[in-house]
Formats: sequence, structure tokens, C-alpha cells
Amino acid sequence: MLSVYRNMFKIRDLRTKILFTLGILALYRFGTAVPVPGVDADAVSVLAQTARDQGFLGLLNLFSGGALERMSVFALGIMPYITATIIMQLLTVVIPKLQALQEEGESGQKVITQWTRYTTVGLALLQAASFTQLLHQGSFGGIDLIPDFTVRNVTLIIITWTAGTALIMWLGELITQRGVGNGMSLIIFISIVSQLPSQFGVLKASALAYQFWSIVLLMFVLTVGIIFVDQGQRRIPIQFSRRVRGRKVLGGGATYIPLKVNMAGVIPVIFATSVMYFPVLVASALPPTGWGQTVRDWINDNLLQSGVGGLSPTLPYIAMLALLVVAFTYFYTAIQFDPVQQADRIQRQGGFIPGIRPGRATVRYLETVLSRITLPGSLYLALVAVAPSILGWLYSVPVGLSGVSILIVTGVALETMKQIESQLMMRNYEGFLS
Repeated sequence: MLSVYRNMFKIRDLRTKILFTLGILALYRFGTAVPVPGVDADAVSVLAQTARDQGFLGLLNLFSGGALERMSVFALGIMPYITATIIMQLLTVVIPKLQALQEEGESGQKVITQWTRYTTVGLALLQAASFTQLLHQGSFGGIDLIPDFTVRNVTLIIITWTAGTALIMWLGELITQRGVGNGMSLIIFISIVSQLPSQFGVLKASALAYQFWSIVLLMFVLTVGIIFVDQGQRRIPIQFSRRVRGRKVLGGGATYIPLKVNMAGVIPVIFATSVMYFPVLVASALPPTGWGQTVRDWINDNLLQSGVGGLSPTLPYIAMLALLVVAFTYFYTAIQFDPVQQADRIQRQGGFIPGIRPGRATVRYLETVLSRITLPGSLYLALVAVAPSILGWLYSVPVGLSGVSILIVTGVALETMKQIESQLMMRNYEGFLS
């Protein structure tokens, strides 16, 4: 294993990419500690405890790497970008013009990416404005973080937070283009990893010894299971017909289409988690009396990640998260793999699936195989996402490091290792998995 790390830094191009990625991530972590101007610094320390106790704040704090509880310039984190990506992918399915752009390849994808950036900035602006108002009203823990609520001060805070989100988006794109791995995923990865010590500390302080170690054991088993399932795939054989031109025989041979059990990766989990905070955000903006208070109480008691008083996850939260993970798995798998396009591509290349007629029969076969893989894959993702939360509900203890965190950390680590592995194998070096 040590030789693999030595080989990583022997290759100049790979070494440059790794150091560039680490440098960008270090810059991101530095930004999470830079306080936003105009916020009461004394009240921020009180909010730090509130952020760990309330589900909405805890969720945002997790994805921002602790930037929220410090009220830093990166307090909004990557959530506006995730939301913008969800919106654009949903619109791509329902708007023919966007679907045509996606099918144009790299040029069309550039246009969609640009629109995603604009949407991210717009959402960050709206979220910063609403969040500033909520913090001034003391909606979280009754703490007024912005006592100087003037137009000048509020404008400065909103612009700073919006610019911080835009900077995070740019840093993520830089990693994707010039570094190793997916930039946005690595930013979420480093944000979650930075919170691990405090999350384990809270769990150990709240749970009995057997409860703590049983949860740790479950997390270890889930990590091993994620790695095992990630390697699983269904291989669909493809045979290419031979063509004779003069004295030459062209074509022939065989290959396969690898369909992974978990084709969607960790994206459905990230999407589902980001959607879960919308009801709580809406509840925070409702009036604190009458029907508004009734709705707020129901959402706070049922849809918070940490339940009432931050004690443990609630069953409605667990059920809703599982359903969203399953739904997004089907949705994202359908985007990634289109049986109609795949069957047409196979036919145009002169290939066929043994025993299956080209054309519509191939499409039906691919749809059947895909559905058989997606169902267990989606249930697997949902189970891993909610398993620690179920144990936390049974024990009535807070489980800050949820299955969502485990899936994201393990999935991103595996994908990054595979990219480094491919770079090493191209140069005949031994890799992590070989």
C-alpha cells in the first residue's frame, strides 16, 4: 500500500493534480473559518450548540463543514448548487429544448452548466435573504444574530453569503477540471469528514457504552457493505457481426455493457437530503401564532433529523428520507441510462445481444434488466441511508453521523480512488484495487 502512495507522487501529472486538489480543499476549509461581517460574534457561540441540536441547522451545518455554526462566509455551503442541479435535471426531463441540449453532447452540456450556475446564484441570493431575516427574528433558538438590522448591514451579509456560495461552486469546478475526482462531491466529502470528531463526541456523551459500540459496529458493517455492493455489476453481452469487404473480414468480436447494482451512486442520497430541509425552512418562516405555530410544531416534531429537542431521529423523517432516496434513484438511473438510445447505438454499431432481436425487443430486454437492478439498488441505498437513524430512534440518542454521511464519504472516496487507480494503471503502476 505504501508503494501505491509513492507511485502517486512519482507521476508528475498526477502529483500536480493531487496537490492542486488538496490546495483547493484547504482554501475551502480556510473559508469556513472566516466570519461574515455584520453578525453578532457573541451570539454565534450560542448558535453553535443550537446548530447541533436542531435538524434543519444540523443538516446545513453538516454540508457546510461547520461553517454555519461559525457564521462564516461559506455558511450557505453547497446546498444552493445541489438544489439548482436538481431543478435543472427535472426541467431537462420535462422541457424538450433542454433535453435536446443534453443530447448535443459537450456543447449542449456547457449551456446547461451555465444555466445551473445562474440558478445557483439566484437560489443563494434568495436563501441568504430569507436566512438573514430568520436569524434576525431569532427563529432558531430565540437568538438574534443580527441586532444591527439596517439596509447597509443586511445587504452586506446577503452579498457576502451569495458570493461565498459562488466561490464554492467555482472551487468545485476547478477541482473537476484540473484536479482529481468530482469537485462538488469532494467539497461535501471534506465538509462531512471535518465534522466526524464532534459527531462521535456527541454520540459517545449521549449513549450508553453498548449503544455507542453497537452504532459504531453498524457503521463499520455499512461501510464494508457499501464497498462490496459498489463493485457489483450485471454484464450484458454484446456480439458484433462480421462483415466481408473484398478479402477483408471486418467487425466480429464481443464485449459487454456493465450495469452497476448502484448505478446512481450517492447522488440520490444527496438530493433526498437536500429536499428534506425545505419543509423545516418553510416552517421557520411561518408566523409563531395560530395556524402557523401548529404547522411549525408538527414539522419540528416529525420532520427534523434530530427529532424533538434533538434527542433522536423521528419515524416520519426516516420514512420520508427512505422514500425520497428510492424515488431519486429511479429518476437518476433513468437519466444516466436510456434503453432506447443504448439499443439504437448497439444496432448502429452492428452489434446485438445474443438471443435478442435488434430494435424494440432489445429495448424491452434492457428495460427489464434495468428495472431488476434498480429496485434492489434503490432499496439498498434507502436501507443504508436510514439504518443508523433507525438505531438512534430505538436507542433515543442523536446519531449525527447518519447513513447519508457514510454513503457520501465512502462513495466519494471510492470514486476518487478509482480515478487515481486508472491514472496509475495507464502508466503500468500498481493501484489501490489491483
